[in-house]
Amino acid sequence: MALKLADLKTEVHNDWCPGCGDFGILSAVQMALADMNLNREDSVIVSGIGCSAKLVHYTNVTGIHTLHGRPLPFATGVKLSNPHLNVVAVGGDGDGMSIGAGHFVNAGRRNVDMLYIIHDNGVYGLTKGQASPTLKLGVKTKSLVFPNITSNINPLILAMASGYTFVARGYSFNVQHLKKLIRMGIEHRGAAFIDALQPCPTYNDINSKEWYNGEDRAEENQGKALPRVYNLESEGYDGTVNTEAGRDSESVILDAMRKSVEWGDRIPIGVFYRNEEIPTYEERMLERMPEYMQNPPGKQKISDAKKKPVADITPFMDELSV
Repeated sequence: MALKLADLKTEVHNDWCPGCGDFGILSAVQMALADMNLNREDSVIVSGIGCSAKLVHYTNVTGIHTLHGRPLPFATGVKLSNPHLNVVAVGGDGDGMSIGAGHFVNAGRRNVDMLYIIHDNGVYGLTKGQASPTLKLGVKTKSLVFPNITSNINPLILAMASGYTFVARGYSFNVQHLKKLIRMGIEHRGAAFIDALQPCPTYNDINSKEWYNGEDRAEENQGKALPRVYNLESEGYDGTVNTEAGRDSESVILDAMRKSVEWGDRIPIGVFYRNEEIPTYEERMLERMPEYMQNPPGKQKISDAKKKPVADITPFMDELSV
């Protein structure tokens, strides 16, 4: 069944705090899926643990709520068991950049054709606001007794270093732009990553919606808010790799890294890096094991009408015999 926006919204009671940026990310995901006119049975969302993980409960497609830091290996398994599925993994910055950091790196190396969205607010919102790996050094939010004493991770640089072939940043209160990025990420051929800046109104009083909107420096601009977030594309930036045009991967990554460290007065959002010249994991598998990709596990019949297993593993066991 093709997805419509109204059909994507569930009747489940929402547990997010009023004003949470997660609402914007949820709306952007739902709108992107509806705009793409996808079939419900072909769409899967996988989450880890945290406030962000609730997104699977609030979006009416197949959803898998997994373990802390583990949405990517689950999502990889889903995609490789049935490569025809549209797979989106979601998680928080704590979920993805701490306990899940190893999985984040290896998902990029594989370049599996799926999208990963991180809800990035600098704190562990579900467990009372401890500093997450993306909170800047020396920042003291209202949930911290002392300023943060560890350096932060830059998710965009880590993603490019790990091998993701689509790397973008969005802002949860710019829903239309984030929706566009999510659609681009799903349609991208390869591993896509979006760092979604998501203000936490309960525990992070530093990087708030008002701060992103520049309301704290209105006096500098004749009483008008001076937004910190700006669109890369509006200033002519192009992060697409095109070897024939002389835009090789290394030079584009260097440009993207310089842009990704802008923070404070100006914060860029948009597509930092996009490369479709690298084969996906599925394409490599097709060359090595064509029979697997043509008849993947998710498409195989495993039992008959009486639920009796029909798989014959005799050839496999014969190979193992000594």
